Amino acid sequence: MKTNPTLAASTICFYGAGSMAEAIVRGLLHKQVASAGQIVMLNRSNRERLDYLSQTYQVQTAIEEDAKRVYLRDASIIVLAMKPKDAGEALAGLGPLLREGQLIVSLIAGLSIATIQALLGTKAAVARTMPNTSSSIGHGATGISFSPEATEEHRAQVLSMFEAVGMVSVIPEEQMEILTGVSGSGPAYVYYLMEAMIEAGIEGGLTAEQARELTVQTVLGAALMMAETGEAPTKLRADITSPNGSTQAAIGVLESGNFQPNVRAAVHRAAERSKEMGEAVKRALL
Repeated sequence: MKTNPTLAASTICFYGAGSMAEAIVRGLLHKQVASAGQIVMLNRSNRERLDYLSQTYQVQTAIEEDAKRVYLRDASIIVLAMKPKDAGEALAGLGPLLREGQLIVSLIAGLSIATIQALLGTKAAVARTMPNTSSSIGHGATGISFSPEATEEHRAQVLSMFEAVGMVSVIPEEQMEILTGVSGSGPAYVYYLMEAMIEAGIEGGLTAEQARELTVQTVLGAALMMAETGEAPTKLRADITSPNGSTQAAIGVLESGNFQPNVRAAVHRAAERSKEMGEAVKRALL
């Protein structure tokens, strides 16, 4: 297997082995960004989960504390994939194990770079990330912010990792909340729209299967149309909205319900809530 040159000499240790960690590992292996021999996955106590990961992906795993310490100390890249409530204890124990040049990649929602460094007790190189759930099928959108300590090599390594599960956007950390509102929570808005489209189709006489298939293909096709043409959604919408036609009638209903202002408000509220949750995590851990 050919591995990505930026990660070829690296070992990647996932500190936490949940669904997002598994999605990234799947992407790394599928895109040949890293080999199974470079990857270690750790968790607190779920041996059955680690056995599944080892058998499915042939990665190394560990649950014993001594073995975990060795893997964490020796890893080039440590991916923080534990739950926020477990981060305080885990990072306090991780700090003394760190050595110069190691990179910390965080998947923990709401945990700022400053809080991570404070919990570690050292100004480690940190990449804070916000992937979304579509990463699990290789079509994710991930926002990434880097601490000043991250080198160009570190940046290239992180970009390689997350490009394996979708697209990436490098942003200043202060924009992480609005990114959460747009892409982190974004799939839920689309699913909510799709729920309504499917229900309307069934109300109009389509079978549940027909309504689902038509809705899925319509949303997929619209997204691909925008991606492949590069056109603005305003133009694409106008192209299929004839004056006094059926589409215009439907848009009129959405406009009367303040559809666009409500969507914008939803994105901003998600961003606000993300910031509130981050502050709560910080208060609980520091």
